[in-house]
Amino acid sequence: MVETFRAMVIDTVDGKPAAGFREVSLKDLPDNDVLVEIAYSTLNYKDGLAITGKGRIARRTPLIAGIDISGTVVESRAAEWKPGDKVIVNGWGLSETEPGAYGRYQRVKAEWLIPLPDAFSLQQAMAIGTAGYTSALCVDALEKWGAIKPGEGEVLVTGAAGGVGSVAIALLSARGYKVTASTGRPETHPYLESLGATNFIDRAELQQKGGPLQKERWTGGVDSVGSTTLANALAQTVRGGAIAACGLAGGADLPATVLPHILRSVALIGVDSVMAPNEQRLSAWSRLARDLDKTKLDAITTVEPMSKLPELAQAIIDGQIRGRVVIDVTA
Repeated sequence: MVETFRAMVIDTVDGKPAAGFREVSLKDLPDNDVLVEIAYSTLNYKDGLAITGKGRIARRTPLIAGIDISGTVVESRAAEWKPGDKVIVNGWGLSETEPGAYGRYQRVKAEWLIPLPDAFSLQQAMAIGTAGYTSALCVDALEKWGAIKPGEGEVLVTGAAGGVGSVAIALLSARGYKVTASTGRPETHPYLESLGATNFIDRAELQQKGGPLQKERWTGGVDSVGSTTLANALAQTVRGGAIAACGLAGGADLPATVLPHILRSVALIGVDSVMAPNEQRLSAWSRLARDLDKTKLDAITTVEPMSKLPELAQAIIDGQIRGRVVIDVTA
């Protein structure tokens, strides 16, 4: 086990967040109970914001970036984990308040870990990552609410070609839902059809200001965009339907009214993947293990070296990333 390793670290320069590679020592890691040797991480929109400095993600600096971990336990003071265990960490403040995944090792709290499902390799788990796990949380939430039923009506997925959207389409189609994908990139339609999308709506239609109550269309939806897109999705949702909201790629505002909620009983379900309790996490990963077609997972996945993080971060902010990017932290 090496004593030092390269990591992507967020710092503050002239009062602004800035990220770059530097050598980190095992002694620099927090004194948490479990030392994990990281094999892979992911690239998420939040990672892009952190690395490019376009968003103040790290609430303290310096801080190692990266919100997802898959790897192997090396040392453990916790009885429930032992060396050799294959584990996953999603969220829990990594890259925000806690040192994250873009390095060879990290010490984490025992309660943050969940076991790697037998259905997946460490690389596949990060092809899923926070984006896919969040998609599963959203589908769980919609089904638990009772808003959607297989074969009945249309389910909307916004930001469809992104990580959350891609996995959401694959999960919903596997359960027999009719999925409409919202995207501004017509060239991604064949890709989204391969995941199970049966219809498309141009994202520009959902970005235009619309009335507070519009023609009913969606029985439910998974939204990672927010702002006007979410407002229109709610205004177009059928009576008793629901939208699970998990992102803000289009903005954190919500220019909407209460009318869909009080006149059509439409529900807005907030989904937080960062601090979700382990019961919800295990349920989401069980859904992924059961319903996610590995051939579809492979189709949406690329593996890139950690050395390319700066350019990849800019690409995801610019909307140029399709599907899921796995980060090999050893390269």
